[in-house]
Amino acid sequence: MIRRAILLLLVALAGFAMPAHADELRPGYLELTQRDATHWKVLWKAPILGGLATRSHPLLPGFCTLSQGKSDLSGGSVVVAAEATCTRPLDGLKVGLDGMEAAFTDALVRVAPLGRPVQAARITPEQPSMIVAAVPDRWEVARTYLVLGIEHILTGYDHLLFVIALVLLLGRPWEVVRAATAFTVAHSITLAGTTLGLFGLAQAPVEALIALSIVFLAVEIVKQEEGAPRLSERIPWVVAFLFGLLHGFGFAGALREIGLPETDVPMALLTFNVGVELGQLVIIGGVLALIALVRRFAPPAQRPATIAATYAIGITASFWFLQRLL
Repeated sequence: MIRRAILLLLVALAGFAMPAHADELRPGYLELTQRDATHWKVLWKAPILGGLATRSHPLLPGFCTLSQGKSDLSGGSVVVAAEATCTRPLDGLKVGLDGMEAAFTDALVRVAPLGRPVQAARITPEQPSMIVAAVPDRWEVARTYLVLGIEHILTGYDHLLFVIALVLLLGRPWEVVRAATAFTVAHSITLAGTTLGLFGLAQAPVEALIALSIVFLAVEIVKQEEGAPRLSERIPWVVAFLFGLLHGFGFAGALREIGLPETDVPMALLTFNVGVELGQLVIIGGVLALIALVRRFAPPAQRPATIAATYAIGITASFWFLQRLL
């Protein structure tokens, strides 16, 4: 009974692969930037998937008048640039999204009052607004992007499956730590470089190659043989570093879709990356704990459970690769 329970538990790792789209439900982004005493620049980015684009619009106090604005379609999102005229300050009042209760995704709101610290908050269908503080917390942007980073790695299923596959391939904590460190350093390089505009790659082929990197690890796991380590086992940190560079472009694409505060890019970039790493550590710790349970209570079940989970991961990643390629 214990053996079957642990086997099912390991196979359940593949449950992360169920969503058909790995990384496409981005949060919306609403930015309010004050130009002078009464005028605000309004930037509203609503992803088509998730319902924000069709079911919600910026919510401002009643003394604010919002212009029609100019709309465009960019990267799977409707982007609207408009102007708002507010006859009074927004301090202590709510801003957010009207109609968000019927949507299926969250949104990031950034408020930049003239000559004062920027405020940022994550709003949800359950809590579709934030209160503009007269004296904002300077660490609000940091906290918001930290949470965004954690949520992205835990709900970005392609990155999630890559980390799980890496742990299943290596199994030993010290080897996993070395490979995960190389993966972290690599994707931090490309995430920062792409976000700061130093270099970049087209997102479509990057997403396809990320799926292919998961397939590669799945094949390596299935072909493992006792006493005959494969390339990925002999130099795992090199393999993890190379694939980490690729995944960094994927993280950058997600961050670009979420939106970066114009005046807080370094803080947002740093805390988003830290959030990604914290989420990654949670994944690694959880998978290592499952492996330890199997080794302790049902050693013969370890290899069959690993193979079952690997096939599920590999099949899902293959589907993503073909879907993104076509």
